Amino acid sequence: MLKFGRSSGGNAYTLMLAHLGALLVVIAWGCSFLSTKVLMIDGGFTPIEMYVYRFALAYLILLVFTFKKIMANSWRDELLFLVCGLCAGSLYFITENYALIHTSTGNVSLLASISPIFTTVLVSVIFKARLNPGVIIGSTVAFIGVGCVIFSHGEGFVIKPKGDLLALSAALSWAIYTLVVKRLIPFYNSFFITRKLFFYGVLTALPLLFAQDEPYHLALLFDLSNIQYAANILFLVLICSIGAYLVWNEAMKALGPVTSNNYLYLQPIVTMIAAYLLLDERIYPLGYLGCLLVIGGLVISDKLKWKSK
Repeated sequence: MLKFGRSSGGNAYTLMLAHLGALLVVIAWGCSFLSTKVLMIDGGFTPIEMYVYRFALAYLILLVFTFKKIMANSWRDELLFLVCGLCAGSLYFITENYALIHTSTGNVSLLASISPIFTTVLVSVIFKARLNPGVIIGSTVAFIGVGCVIFSHGEGFVIKPKGDLLALSAALSWAIYTLVVKRLIPFYNSFFITRKLFFYGVLTALPLLFAQDEPYHLALLFDLSNIQYAANILFLVLICSIGAYLVWNEAMKALGPVTSNNYLYLQPIVTMIAAYLLLDERIYPLGYLGCLLVIGGLVISDKLKWKSK
């Protein structure tokens, strides 16, 4: 029997703040493509440079405030932090960026949006939790909505195995990060977790940076005649990296990995609206339908419960 009701766990005020925090993070991540576009297209920064410069600077800033504790409580936890940095850092961003070379932007956007579904399945398998029908229905509806938003400009989905597999790898890596960090959240504060994530993410990406053939563009960030580059990297570092990851980890603590990750379905909507407001890109009817489906799917996931007999 189906029924509608509030999500269990935590007090109403904490849950409200967690939902608001997750929403703000997704808004920041959805707008980050604008700054990335300026740096990569206008400035010539490579995808590897973008990742390393952004997260290395974020790490150094966090280190200033959290330098008293450098290592984790155990080598086991240190290994888990390495997995977090690899999955939510270098592996996620680099596979996604290289996927764009081998397949269409629409394919990458859609396949990367499967991450919440991967998270739900992995939670069920690893923690032997029963899948809530409301979550399954809501995730399916939201995923269809994401597809409507992404392909509202008329671009179709064409299977290109190499790029599509890279995009799916990015989605799976984020889901793995979500489950691994869930084990660390009870024992470490968000500042420490985020700093360790950035450290191992940058560390595992450095070999690729050193191996790139193109010249480095780091000097552009200090060019006062082109302040737009410094302004955009600071937005990515302070808001989309430090602030967003700190808030996201707190939201996961209150909402759990499945509910928090479902907010990622909103990211294409934010991107679409930001492009409309800042780049004058048109929103098509299919895009409006996608917005309704995504929001409806999130509501179903959060409110629709299965009452056991």
